[in-house]
Amino acid sequence: MELVMKRTLFAMILPLGLLSLASNGQAGKARPEALQSWRDARFGMFIHWGPVSFTEREISWSRANTNPKCPNNGPTPAEVYDNLYKQFNPVNFDAKEWVSIAGAAGMKYMVLTAKHCDGFLLWDSKVDDYNIMHTPFRRDVCGELAQAAHEAGMKIGWYYSPMDWRDPDCRNEKNAEFVKRMQAEITELLTQYGKIDILWFDTDGREAPWDQENTYRLVRRLQPDIVINERLDLGDQGGWNEGVIGPWADFHTPEQTVGNFDRRPWESCMTVSKRSQWSWGGSADGVKPAGQCLEMLIRCAGGDGNMLLDVGPMPSGEIAPEQVEVITEIGAWLSRYGKTIYETRGGPWKPGKAGVSTCRGKTVYLHILNRPGNSIELPAIGAKIIRSKALTGGKIKVIQAGDKITISLPPAATEERDMIVALVLDRPALEIEPVAMDL
Repeated sequence: MELVMKRTLFAMILPLGLLSLASNGQAGKARPEALQSWRDARFGMFIHWGPVSFTEREISWSRANTNPKCPNNGPTPAEVYDNLYKQFNPVNFDAKEWVSIAGAAGMKYMVLTAKHCDGFLLWDSKVDDYNIMHTPFRRDVCGELAQAAHEAGMKIGWYYSPMDWRDPDCRNEKNAEFVKRMQAEITELLTQYGKIDILWFDTDGREAPWDQENTYRLVRRLQPDIVINERLDLGDQGGWNEGVIGPWADFHTPEQTVGNFDRRPWESCMTVSKRSQWSWGGSADGVKPAGQCLEMLIRCAGGDGNMLLDVGPMPSGEIAPEQVEVITEIGAWLSRYGKTIYETRGGPWKPGKAGVSTCRGKTVYLHILNRPGNSIELPAIGAKIIRSKALTGGKIKVIQAGDKITISLPPAATEERDMIVALVLDRPALEIEPVAMDL
């Protein structure tokens, strides 16, 4: 009863302020320089965390359904799931350590599930009492992580679920009141923690009655340099793997798959978890090999996209050592070859079975992930190669003849997962129309 009264009072007070903010803002796209800065970063850390980590089951989806307008039908009874917060006390949470781990992994930005579909808030909210300050922990996780990220020069963003499967007003007769509270929560997230670089909305594939235009206006009014993904607009009209970017969103988000080559901004969200679970799955969950995760990153960059790689911290607040080991290994590789990933664009060869290419200026970085033999043949690209070098060691020879380019390769180095060849062209690579890699 106390929670319902608080929500009603808040809904009566705040809407005029929200509408004022929305009407003064623009619902258009991100500023070009902000979007380019995000694209240049290429690699980020996704973090799915909350009281659900106690159960070692998936966040939100493991909660039993209490609203027929929502798709979850999990094995954890709602009365059990919704009370997990009462024992949530992650005393080993250290925001600076999380940021340090991300930095060691070569990640340039972090996105935390400030609110997932289960409605639990990881910040000190005055909109809804179902938040971290009402746990035994009583510390603002969003606030601490934002501060640590700012101090380290790390970009920070929030995942925010517009739908709330716990809230009975969501998608029902009082949905308009629910949306006002949703906008109030977003206002808190975007006004209490300094500069926020990314807002990552989600969709559950159902109808999306979120007052989209005014919500975008609000976000861009509060954080003019923010970039926003496309999922606020998605619902029963289309999915996230279809490449749809609405009129006010900035990038699309293939999920658990490397996106196709696309000059529009995109970001694949992937998991370290071996069974592709987002939140902590327990010690038996396991992790993907570092080589597999690294190849996902390289293929994202070669497709001209970013990768947001997810970790699921434990109930204690720590990121599991096996997850840290995987992403730190990626960071070690990036410390040597990061110039072939950061601040590059995909192409001019589109990704193929043999590998991918990235480029910057007149230099193309050819990443050979599946060595075809002692040489590789590529289609001509309408530019002359004036210089070449094997960045991973050994000597190469490049022959341009007719409609193909042949590159003789050095012996494979067992310690290298990816053979990288740098090719300097006589013209900027982005001026070249991308072509398929495989002949």
